Amino acid sequence: MKPVLQVSGLRKSYGSGDTAVHALRGVDLTVLPGEYVAIMGASGSGKSTLLNILGCLDAPTSGQYRLDGFAVSDLNESQLCLLRNRKIGFVFQSFNLLPRATALSNVELPLVYSGLRRKARRERALAALEMVGLAERAGHKPSELSGGQQQRVAVARALVTGPALVLADEPTGNLDHHSTHDLLAVFDRLHAQGRTIVVITHEDEVAARAERVVRVSDGRIVGDDRLVPA
Repeated sequence: MKPVLQVSGLRKSYGSGDTAVHALRGVDLTVLPGEYVAIMGASGSGKSTLLNILGCLDAPTSGQYRLDGFAVSDLNESQLCLLRNRKIGFVFQSFNLLPRATALSNVELPLVYSGLRRKARRERALAALEMVGLAERAGHKPSELSGGQQQRVAVARALVTGPALVLADEPTGNLDHHSTHDLLAVFDRLHAQGRTIVVITHEDEVAARAERVVRVSDGRIVGDDRLVPA
């Protein structure tokens, strides 16, 4: 089975000489199709740096990263943009929705430059909203939605391109307990459908829903525990 993501010997340093900060110190990680992985670590552990590299938003100082079979380090900036758009669905803590656009238009946004006709874009966006249980709110703007609903719109936007990987950065950080429960239920359903999900989190409740928990400390992976049988 070809990995969705595979990193080996990943290192990331900022600065040089005695003042250099070594954010990652030789990380090896493989995620297979359909896995649900939580990456945990304290502030300064390196998990945010790892997230940025996995999301093709930053480049490692050394090491290799393959995303769905593509050697990321071999790609130029325009190729990286295309890879991010087609292969990764991002879910951010702060939702990052356009405030004046409807839920449907926000979800449709990643498809605008795909060459799809408007009708096809709308159909796919509605299908993604249906996946997260918000099809009936398609015409509402973010200000007319609760925080939990806004985050589910963000999940629908992440899904609309059919990405190889859903990458979520502290997705419950701005949600109350009830909204967190609803969002995690969406991730459970997506996992059951075979989606590959990597969640960066510091919350035990979130990590407990994954099938693997990878722990990062001082720029290294110090634990990789499978919570459910393979």
